[in-house]
Amino acid sequence: MKIGDELEVGIGPVAHGGHFVTRFEGRVIFVRHAISGERVIIKITEISKSFARADCIKVLSPSPDRIASECAYARPGGCGGCDFQHITPTRQRVLKSLIVKEQFQRLANLEIEVQVEEVPPVFGWRSRMEFNISNNGKVAMFQSRSNELIEIESCKIADPRISIELLNSQKFRPGSKIEVVVDGLGKVHSDVSKSDRIPYEVYGQKFEISLESFWQSHKSAPSLLSEIVTELSSYRPNDHVVDLYAGVGILSSPSLKVIGSGGRLTLVEESESAISDAKWNCASTDNVEFRFGRVEKEIQKLTSCDLVILDPPRSGAGAKVLNEIIRLEPRAIVYVACDPAALARDAGFLTTHSFEMDTVRAFDSFPMTQHMECVARFIRR
Repeated sequence: MKIGDELEVGIGPVAHGGHFVTRFEGRVIFVRHAISGERVIIKITEISKSFARADCIKVLSPSPDRIASECAYARPGGCGGCDFQHITPTRQRVLKSLIVKEQFQRLANLEIEVQVEEVPPVFGWRSRMEFNISNNGKVAMFQSRSNELIEIESCKIADPRISIELLNSQKFRPGSKIEVVVDGLGKVHSDVSKSDRIPYEVYGQKFEISLESFWQSHKSAPSLLSEIVTELSSYRPNDHVVDLYAGVGILSSPSLKVIGSGGRLTLVEESESAISDAKWNCASTDNVEFRFGRVEKEIQKLTSCDLVILDPPRSGAGAKVLNEIIRLEPRAIVYVACDPAALARDAGFLTTHSFEMDTVRAFDSFPMTQHMECVARFIRR
C-alpha cells in the first residue's frame, strides 16, 4: 500500500475523529467522506506503521443517509472544517451518540445510553470565525490534516451575516489571519481590536467579552449550556460554588441568584483576558472570588466547597485536578466537555473514587463536524 493507491472497500463503524473504519489486507484505514455500510472507492492519503488514512472518492453503494453536501468545499481535497456534510443531520447525531457510548465503554468501563440532542440551527451557526488569508489576499481555510489553503467564497456553517464576499473585496495582508465575530445584538465585527468588548446575552444575563476570551462557537450554545448546568447543579442558598476553567463565568453566574449573600462563587481561570472579563461583568457583586492561575495550582488553595463546575480544555481535567476536587468533598460535580474521550477517561476515574455518574447528556453544538458537547453530573456516594 502506498499514498495515492485507490482501493475498493466496505465501510465499517464510525470512529472518534470524523472518519469511518475499514480494513484492507489486515490494515486499519480511517476514511473521510464515507458512511457505515457503503461500498466505495477510497484513495490513500497517509500511511503510518499501524494504520492508514484515506478519502472516499467514489460511492458504489450509497447509504440511505447520504445527501449532497450544501457546501462545494466539503469534499475530498477541499476545506477541512466540516466532516459530515454528506450525512443527514439526524444520522449525524446517531453517529455521535455511538461515539459517546463507545468512548465510555472503552475508557471508563461504563455502559451508558445517550442521544445527542439537536442544537439548531444546523447551518449558519458559527458566530465566531477565524480565516486565513491566502497568498492572493483572499479568505481561505485549511484542507483536512494539511497546511494547504483553500480559497473560499462562502461558508455554510458561518453566521450568514458574515459576508465572505465582502471580506474578499477588502485588502488583507497575505499570510495573515482575520477574526470575524457576530455579537449578541447581531452586529458584525471584522478584525476586532483586542481592547474591544463584545456584547452578548446568556440565559437572561448580559455579558461583555473580549475577543481573546473563550466563547462558544454555536450562537445557541452559551445559553443552552448555562441552562443545563444550572438545572444539574441544583444550587442551594449559602452554597459555595467552585467554577474551574471558568472562562468569563457564564456557566456558574446563574448560581448568584440562588446562593444569596451568604453563599460564595469562586472562579478559577488561567486566561488573563477571561478573568479580566469576569471581573468586569461581576463588578457589582461582592460574593464572587477570582483566582487567576493554573487550575492545578489554584485548587490546592481551597479547603472545601458544596459544588464544582468545570469546563476543561479538550484534554480534560486529569487525575491531579480530579484528586483535588475529591479532596474538597463537594456533594456534586457538573462536568462540561467538548471531547467525549476526555470526559469518559475522567468519568472512569471519578466513578472509582467516591463518585457516581447519575446524568450524562450530549448536544450537537457543532453540526456538520465531528465535534459535540457533553454535560455529566457526578454525585458523591
